[in-house]
Amino acid sequence: MTAPDRLRLAATAIDPLAPHRPGHYADHLVSVVRAGTRENAGAPEPPVVRTDHFCLRRRAHRIEVTHRIAPEALDNDLAGLLAGELFAPGWLSGPDVFERVFTGVVRSCVDGPVRSWSRFYDNTLARIRACWEAAEPAGHSSIAGFTPVYRRTLDLVPPGTVLDLGACFGFLALLLVGRRPRDTHTVLASDVSPGTMRLLEAVAEARGTPLRTLACDAARVPLPDRSVDTVTAIHLLEHLDPRHGTAVVTEALRLARRRVVIAVPYEDEPTAAYGHVRSFDRDQLTALGRATGRPFTVTDFHGGWLVLDPA
Repeated sequence: MTAPDRLRLAATAIDPLAPHRPGHYADHLVSVVRAGTRENAGAPEPPVVRTDHFCLRRRAHRIEVTHRIAPEALDNDLAGLLAGELFAPGWLSGPDVFERVFTGVVRSCVDGPVRSWSRFYDNTLARIRACWEAAEPAGHSSIAGFTPVYRRTLDLVPPGTVLDLGACFGFLALLLVGRRPRDTHTVLASDVSPGTMRLLEAVAEARGTPLRTLACDAARVPLPDRSVDTVTAIHLLEHLDPRHGTAVVTEALRLARRRVVIAVPYEDEPTAAYGHVRSFDRDQLTALGRATGRPFTVTDFHGGWLVLDPA
């Protein structure tokens, strides 16, 4: 198992629905507190750094973060705020720490596990749709930057059953379910993290959304051959080493009856803060398609797109 694989496996131990005191999140590595919430007794350690949204301290072996994120601003742009203010400058590092601090901010922002995550999902999906409708400027936010990727995926996925590999929070899966007519799109979201899939199930149930989930390695999906019409792997391969990534493409071709849709960012260097371990350009994506021996197309749109015909 490679070091990135070990880090990814460690991150699966996070329980996003675990009980915590109002305004607080804590695990063995990270403590996160909403600003204005009564913190633990004792004088706080001097801050390592203060930013626009965060105050970082270290106490023994624990990272302590105080945040000033309001509930109405709680959405997936949190990823960009953390990356820009704490991880890119080098104050914090590693995908496991990133996921724990991210989870801690969400859980401490709104009281109650399902309420906090539902607010996060509602705000994010509303922002995605606002960007689609040009109700707000594109800007440079995480949501605005990824919104064209969601739109392109929906354009490339035909009616029928869909398996979304590496679904993470499942925004794409929820958007796919939301298409009309609903009865022609049965969506299964899959991710290696059981905790993330439990979270997605809980939020989907709270929203009244008919969405199935499956926790597994994207290279070893416990489903029969040709069990879905379309398989998507959107911004997944950059998180995997080349051998693992090739196995995921092979598995997607085994599972799909009609189409495999793969998207990757084009990067000169992998973005470590987001857990990227591999970078792609058009030539590498073309080589990946050619190696399958199946008909394929490669296009450029906010990164690279590889569409495979499994027939």
